[in-house]
Amino acid sequence: MDDVARHLCISKKTLYEYFEDKKDLVNQVLASEHSQNYLIFEGILQRKLNAMEELFEIYQSIKIMIHEYNPSMDYDIRKYYPDLFLTVKEVRRKTMFENTFRNLLKGKKEGLYRKDLNAGVIAKLHLFRIETIVDNDLFSADELNSFEIFHELFIYHLHGIMSNKGRDFFAKNFDNFRETIE
Repeated sequence: MDDVARHLCISKKTLYEYFEDKKDLVNQVLASEHSQNYLIFEGILQRKLNAMEELFEIYQSIKIMIHEYNPSMDYDIRKYYPDLFLTVKEVRRKTMFENTFRNLLKGKKEGLYRKDLNAGVIAKLHLFRIETIVDNDLFSADELNSFEIFHELFIYHLHGIMSNKGRDFFAKNFDNFRETIE
């Protein structure tokens, strides 16, 4: 708290007027980050795009988040505030599952995704793949922070869920999409 107060050029007493302790400060920072991400994704949903366009937009937003992500933050939170880490993990998991599930249902309804896909299973598999990549030592920290891993995971996911109509949409729009992400 001394370092935070010094960095903000305020007294520690002033800092404690806003935060009970270090854990409260960390919790509020994490809540703020979650709120900012929620607003980004909610803004995409409000644009009334089709399911694949939504995925493309979300993909672009996540690209920025990956670039700004510092894995040491998760490590520190896991080490020093394990209960907060578990809460953050559950909130992320729930949000990602719900958004993926909703997008899958929307894509099925629009005919862009396979009619026979089980949205609940696919949403869980997608979540599992992402969590497994992040929570193991198969990829280095540099690889995880690179965009290539996420890009391949995204393309892999798309090819597993698209219908023929979705493949046509993808083929017609992927070059424009690629230009916006490179």
